[in-house]
This record gives sequence, C-alpha cells and structure tokens, in this order.
Amino acid sequence: MSATTIRPPSVVPWLAGTLAALVVWAALYSQLIPFSERAMSLLPVDPASHLGQAIAFFLYDTPKVLLLLALVVFAMGVVRSFFSPERTRALLAGRREGVGNAMAASLGIVTPFCSAPRCRCSSASSPPACRSASPSPS
Repeated sequence: MSATTIRPPSVVPWLAGTLAALVVWAALYSQLIPFSERAMSLLPVDPASHLGQAIAFFLYDTPKVLLLLALVVFAMGVVRSFFSPERTRALLAGRREGVGNAMAASLGIVTPFCSAPRCRCSSASSPPACRSASPSPS
C-alpha cells in the first residue's frame, strides 16, 4: 500500500487568471473612448446635435458602467469568500446589541452585496437586522 498525500490546491493558477482578467479589463476600459468615437462615426447622425450627443453618451457610458459593475462584483465576490456565514455568525455571536450592530454595519460596508436570505443568524443576541432577515421557522 502506498500512502498518497493530498496537496492543497495551488493559488498560482487562480492568481494568474485573476491578473490576466484584470489586464483584459484594463485594456477594454482604456478603449472606451476610441470605441464610442468610432461607433459614433459609423452612424448617420450629426455628433453636435442633441441626438448625436445622447447617442455618444450612451455608447460611452453603458460599457463603462457594465465594466465597472463587473469589477465591483468580482472584487466583492473575492472579499465575501473570506467571510462565510459561519464565520460572520461566530464574529457576531455573544456580543451586546450595540457592539453587534456596529460590527454588522462594518461587515456590511466591506461586503455590500449581502443577500438577506443568506443571513441566517439564530442567536437571540444577533443584531435586529439579521433577526428580521432570518426566515421564519416552518
């Protein structure tokens, strides 16, 4: 019998993929103005008119907002991977209500994309916001 050791997964591929994705994101973001100007030049609309300015604004801001949203969602996903519901419960358990509320608000600032159904605090000493978000027992 041979004893095989299980190695933990390497973070190098994940870091390399993340770095490559950030480089692609930065390249796309840097090309927003040339893209919107080129797309605007293909349209039969006077760029100085109100309609032309509205279309130019749309062609520049829509991809910009989508790229920024993708970056923020990705960053928050990475941050939230370090804060599991169990770890959050352990951090907030047994705290006085004022301290628990302040800590919960701080965690909410760091991880703003918390969905209420995932917050299932069972402790009576958990913050009121978390208790109200908990599903009612059936």
